[in-house]
Amino acid sequence: MKLRALSKLSGRFGLSICNLPLSRCLATSLFAVSLAPAAPSQVPSGRDVVKPEIYASLDPAARGSSFKVAVVMKIRPGFHVNAREKSDDYLIATDLKSEVPSGFKAGEVVYPKGKLEKFAFSKIPLNVYQDTVTLLLPVTALAGAPLGEQHIPLKLRYQACSSEICLPPVTLTLDAVVNVAASGPKPSHPEVFRFAGAKS
Repeated sequence: MKLRALSKLSGRFGLSICNLPLSRCLATSLFAVSLAPAAPSQVPSGRDVVKPEIYASLDPAARGSSFKVAVVMKIRPGFHVNAREKSDDYLIATDLKSEVPSGFKAGEVVYPKGKLEKFAFSKIPLNVYQDTVTLLLPVTALAGAPLGEQHIPLKLRYQACSSEICLPPVTLTLDAVVNVAASGPKPSHPEVFRFAGAKS
């Protein structure tokens, strides 16, 4: 009676009753679990693929001096972003924009050269950035620039891809902090700007 009741219950709720001894039932269940497909690996957000760091070549920057703001893009291993010079019209190029406040003047962003790489999803090699790349924004502190800590808002747009998938493009809002003094500019972070091929 109990077995019939369990059979009816299992049919109603989609359960399976094992008629073998308990030890063999457990062994069979464990074997079935081992054959179950593994859960797919989690796809990261595009915001998690690139970790930007921001540096100013002068600290402080004196009124009337020119300096550079470096945006260092640290790209997650196994991923790349499209370079500024994209290989095809449908690709999203890396782009850096600034909104300099009153008292400052910004020049054209200097982008590094990309590297041509072949991927399974494209018939042609793509011009991409990998590992670590540095974008440079030339800035001049005008004679009337406000003194003390100043902020230059930045927007970094890029699209990250792996060898198999492309993530939706993202735009990061960044903040470059610059200290302005009346005189006496001092070079800062020479290792960043030396490797980027820039002179402060």
